[in-house]
Amino acid sequence: MAIRLATEYVKACLHVTEVELSKLVSAFAEQGVKFHVHVLDNGNQEVGFEDGNGQEILLSFEKKAGVYECQGTPIIYDVRLANVMRKVICQFKGDAIVNRIYTGYTMVYHYERGSVVKIEEVKNGIHKLIYEHKDTLGQLEQLFNQQSIEEEITMIHSQINHLLEMRFDMKDPVIQHEIDGRLKRLTNRLFVLEA
Repeated sequence: MAIRLATEYVKACLHVTEVELSKLVSAFAEQGVKFHVHVLDNGNQEVGFEDGNGQEILLSFEKKAGVYECQGTPIIYDVRLANVMRKVICQFKGDAIVNRIYTGYTMVYHYERGSVVKIEEVKNGIHKLIYEHKDTLGQLEQLFNQQSIEEEITMIHSQINHLLEMRFDMKDPVIQHEIDGRLKRLTNRLFVLEA
């Protein structure tokens, strides 16, 4: 079994409330990870974690509109701390690109909203796709919506043709004005759908 040498967060991004930030820190504490929290004058917070080798990992949480945003690129050598960080990314719906570095190769994990969407193996500069999430339901939904739009376009064309025939047959200016209003609304809708 390959031994992980390090876990590198090429990109990690979390958005948490103040309550969630407390839960996030508690997740590390429950695993016996030593940490300290510094609250800065502007309300931002820095959380420092100590790995098993005495190295400190610092995560800065910037307060923006009542939500703390953390964007970091830590390198973690302690497997236990790396596992806690992975759980935090998942639990708090974070986005991240994570390199799990082994001797001779690297596994690259892509997280979106806390879920792994892609895994690649990188060996000697060659990328090999291992896993990629396919949103089958979303693709089917998009296809359905495209078909319903096409059906609505066909129906609007039919209504416009019918109204144009009525307009040419009608001599009453009040009715013609009413038909013109309906034609205008239908052509605007058609323009939106075809855009």
